Amino acid sequence: MTEAGPSPASPEAGLKLMTAVLSLIAGSMDAIGFLGLGGLFTAHITGNLVILAAHVAAGGTAQAAPMLSVPVFMAALLLARLLAGILEKMGRNSLRPLLLLQLLSLAGCLAVCGTLGSGFDANGATATLAGMTAVCALGIQNALVQVSLHGVPATAVVTTNLARFTTDIGTILLGEGPDTVAQARRRADRLWPSIAGFVVGCSIGAVCEARYGLVAVAAPAGLALIALAMAWASPFRQSTDPRDR
Repeated sequence: MTEAGPSPASPEAGLKLMTAVLSLIAGSMDAIGFLGLGGLFTAHITGNLVILAAHVAAGGTAQAAPMLSVPVFMAALLLARLLAGILEKMGRNSLRPLLLLQLLSLAGCLAVCGTLGSGFDANGATATLAGMTAVCALGIQNALVQVSLHGVPATAVVTTNLARFTTDIGTILLGEGPDTVAQARRRADRLWPSIAGFVVGCSIGAVCEARYGLVAVAAPAGLALIALAMAWASPFRQSTDPRDR
């Protein structure tokens, strides 16, 4: 009798689905922010540094949103980590509160975007506020992936995940020993939902923003609500094995 694979309701399947949903949020919000908020990356902070450096080098005016995105992102990450630590000391699971904070941040971004009329200044105070609330949401997501969802790859960084995934595929093809290949297979199996989710999310965000404008933020906000509902409905296994990272 062959051993059955993980059922759709298994903790492993739940982690994969949560990974995909969070990646959809990051990809869609990144595309919407870039297209609708003057080239601001909300999840890809490295991109903001590149754009800022390019503006400065070309003698242009440094935009407020890219300059603020890095400290705001770091502050959101730090505060989320501190909150998670406090909850852990109280014996509480930090996943649901952090997902709720992310949902509230994206809802706030949607509310602010709703006040922007046509032809708004992407470097203005209101647009910058909208961008920073989205950056906060993705900062919180980066924190919860690290402290609340053990064994889950990054959900907002495609470059690192794609490099690791491709390297693992190469390891599998080379057949570098049963243990090494098994570890590479496990890692690749956990990485692909994040990669696929982010790519699909970017496509959804781009199409929605082109058609509906910044109201498209409703898409990642809705996905955040789904992620929060999943956290209440599904038991998530918390692996502490560093080899699963």
